[in-house]
Amino acid sequence: MKLKILSLAAIFFITVFTCGCFANAEDSSATDKSAQINKNVDAVKNNLSSSQSDDKFTKAEEVDPVEEILQSMSLTEKVGQMMIVGVHGTAVNDDIKYILNQYHYGGIIFYDRNMESKAQVKNFVDELNAVANEKVPLFIALDEEGGRVSRMKEALEVMPSQQEIGDSGDPTYAYDTAIHLSQNLREIGVNINFAPVADVGPDTRSFSIYPEVVTDFISQSAQGYDDEKFFYCLKHFPGIGKSKVDPHKEISEIYDDKYTLDVEDLPPFQKVINEHDNSNFMVMIGHLRYPALDAENPASISPAIITGLLRGELRFDGVIITDDLEMGATKDYHDNIGVNAIKAGADIALVCHEYPSEEKVYLSILEAVQRGEISEDRINESVRRILKMKLKLMNQ
Repeated sequence: MKLKILSLAAIFFITVFTCGCFANAEDSSATDKSAQINKNVDAVKNNLSSSQSDDKFTKAEEVDPVEEILQSMSLTEKVGQMMIVGVHGTAVNDDIKYILNQYHYGGIIFYDRNMESKAQVKNFVDELNAVANEKVPLFIALDEEGGRVSRMKEALEVMPSQQEIGDSGDPTYAYDTAIHLSQNLREIGVNINFAPVADVGPDTRSFSIYPEVVTDFISQSAQGYDDEKFFYCLKHFPGIGKSKVDPHKEISEIYDDKYTLDVEDLPPFQKVINEHDNSNFMVMIGHLRYPALDAENPASISPAIITGLLRGELRFDGVIITDDLEMGATKDYHDNIGVNAIKAGADIALVCHEYPSEEKVYLSILEAVQRGEISEDRINESVRRILKMKLKLMNQ
């Protein structure tokens, strides 16, 4: 009997104990799961926080490619980027190798003397970039306005003059022409057209004698270049359409007052500056004098016109280039013209024909920086604008 009672007691005890253990095990399991969930949540939070910190760190450490290239450049390279020059010959020769390696010129402008066929021009461009061996590609420029200002007429399709386009009364004609020009020039390696002409005047190079017509057509032309992702250049700021003298030969003056210039000559420039990406085009400064704006200096070396009017009033923040500094209109200013153009606010000095003239302009700018007449910060401002355009070329 005692044995039976003890057996029953043992069974009872074991049952109670076992049930308690199971209950504790379930409680423990639930606790462990809860703890694990909390750990997982904490881990996600930590990972998120870490990821956000990494993002912030990465953003803080990101380097502006323009600044990265700028910081890697010597002063001689920077000054070279601020020039576009002409060369002689139809292929790279020893003279061209020398000037590109010695002066690091940032661009080349082609004339008929350099052009024989589409294949030859394209090969020439490739050779130039290979010999230059710069951190960014060369600007390869052409004055392809249409009409009488057209290059390699035997091999390149000649576009109608701007006057003919304007006389059509259809601004989309200017758009279509810009598209067509962009495609033709890209095919031969050219990457910027020194056109369209934004001057208001009777010359065949202008769209019209009426400011509103020129404004409509110039805007459509700009849109065509933009849509084709091809660089262009508005010229000749602040407008030379009223000149009776060819600036290639002599300087002349336009005596309009500021109000007349504002309502007649500036609107085509202003509309494109306001409505188009300023890093897609240059503005070329002419060589005429405008006494109402600057009683002493021609536009190409006038701080009042370049920095005061174009940069200040019209708010243009893209690349400003001079017209050819070898023109007859600049003959009285040759000694310091490159330096004075940069001091006035130009970003690129254009010297189109003779190697000694190009060298003189380059060395005068370099020496002006070395002696403190022009600050390197001022040089950097221009080179940043130039590099911004050239990075677009590299990313196309």
